[in-house]
Parts: sequence; C-alpha cells; structure tokens
Amino acid sequence: MLQTRPAVRRIAGNLVFLAASLLAVSFIIFAVMAAVPGDPAEIMLGTSAAPDTLAALRSELGLDQPFLLRYGDWLAGLMHGDLGLSYTYSTPVAALIGERLAVTLPLAGYAVALSLAIALPLGVFAGQRPGGPVDIVATFFSQIGIAVPGFWIGLLLILGVALTLGWFPTGGFPGWQAGFLPAITALTLPAIALAIPQAAVLTRVTRTAVIEVAREDFVRTARAKGASRMRALWRHVVPNALIPVVTMLGMQISVLMAGTVLVENVFTLPGLGTLAYQALAQRDLIVIQNVALLFAVIVMGLNFAVDTLYAVIDPRLKATR
Repeated sequence: MLQTRPAVRRIAGNLVFLAASLLAVSFIIFAVMAAVPGDPAEIMLGTSAAPDTLAALRSELGLDQPFLLRYGDWLAGLMHGDLGLSYTYSTPVAALIGERLAVTLPLAGYAVALSLAIALPLGVFAGQRPGGPVDIVATFFSQIGIAVPGFWIGLLLILGVALTLGWFPTGGFPGWQAGFLPAITALTLPAIALAIPQAAVLTRVTRTAVIEVAREDFVRTARAKGASRMRALWRHVVPNALIPVVTMLGMQISVLMAGTVLVENVFTLPGLGTLAYQALAQRDLIVIQNVALLFAVIVMGLNFAVDTLYAVIDPRLKATR
C-alpha cells in the first residue's frame, strides 16, 4: 500500500494541474476571440441590418456585457453543455461539435492504434539487433516519416491507392449509420496519413530505448542466469523501454490533433478539423472558440491519461516510499 502512495500523489497533483491549466487556457481563448475585430451581430444579420436590430441581437447574445461577465457566462454555459449559438448556421454549437466528434475521435483513435502497431514491433526488433536489416528499414522509415507531413501523405494515398487501385474512397464519410465497415473504410486512408509521422517518431524512440535498456546490468544478469535472448527482451527490456515511448506518445498527441485539421480537409471528412476551418473562413468566432477549447481539453486530457499510465508503469515510482 505504501508503494502506491507516490503514484496516487502524482496523479492527484496532475489532476489539480490539469484543472488549473484548462481554466487558464479557456481564459486565453476567450480573450483572444474577444479581441478579434468584427461584430458577431453584423455577421449574423448582415451589414445592412438596422442599428436597433443589431443592438437587440447584441443584447440577446450578451455582447453588450462587460468582458469578465461574458467570460463567466460562457464558463457557466460550458458546465451545462450550452456552448452558444453559431453565428453562421444559427444552430447550437454543442450540436455541431457533437456531430463532428463522431468522426474526429474515431479517426484519432484509429491513427494512434495504427502508429503503435507499426512503431512498437519495428522499434523493438530494430533495437534488438542494431545495424541489422530491420534496423536499416526502421531508420529509413523514421527519416521519411518525420520529413513528410501528414497531409502530403494523404494526397499521395489518394493518388496512389484510392484513384489508381480503387481500394478505398478518395474522401467523404458515409456516416456510422451506413454500417461499421463502410465507415471504417472511409477513415482508413486518413488514419494512415496521420499515423505514419507519429509512427516514425515512436519507432525511433522505441529503438533507442531498447538499445539503452539492453545494456543495463539487470538485463546482463538475466542473461547470465540462463534467460534466452527473446525472454530477456520481452520480460525485461521491453517493459522498461516503454517508459520513454509512453512519454513521447503523450507529447505527440497535440501534433496528431493538429494534423487532423489538414487531413480532414484533404479527405473532405466532416470532422472537427473541417468545422474549425469552415468557421475560420466564415468568421464564426463562437464556433472557433469552442472548438479550440475542445481541442485543448482532448490534448490535455489524453496527456493526463498518458502521465497517469507513466506513473503506473514506471518501476522507479512504484519503488518510491
């Protein structure tokens, strides 16, 4: 029980820090949106609207209230699921975001699963025999994957796989109501485009971690006691090598979420990235404000989950009393 206390304290501290960080980020986002030139009432009604009509709409939207009062109202609305009304679509922002989350979250999860499925075995076997054939392949893959951005990989996949071979659609999303297979097929190429740059980074980190852990004394001791190379690898090397991999995965989440904005537009997916791009083009500030905060919540929440996992798997934290 004493061994679990450091991990519990770490998790509790991270949770407090997460709440404080989200509050600070929400204030920054709201302040930036409030400072952007333009009148939301004019965006909704048009520049030809009568002054008294504009004034009535500003009052209805609370735009005539002091800054801090409007910020407090926005936070109160967030707590109740009321994100405001879209200036462009005159639709609750919560409904717009809810529809798009059904695309973006599965896409991001699919991409993370693919990146781990590629990076972990490739990095482990490359690190097991540095300079070998697998290591050469892993090094080449890492260099190419890091150098080429995800949206460019998406364009290549459309040209080389979707148009030439016809194995996958070039874009669009049929909706989950069309069935799991059509929906996941539509997300496959975008997920690959997002996964390759992430897998390239994780492959390099995994390879380096495996090489470093394999040189530790406890691995030599296990080998001296008769453990085979593969048993020492999977029982002693890989569990300890996962610690930096998990840390890097948390750092890459923000990059992955940023990449969804471009990749969703390349594949014309109706996700959060496309919604943010459209809202920016239409100056729908309330949508941009809430989407930006949601991206921050997703990134910080996943980082918290990764850091919690780090506290659980790190043997140094388990051993601390």
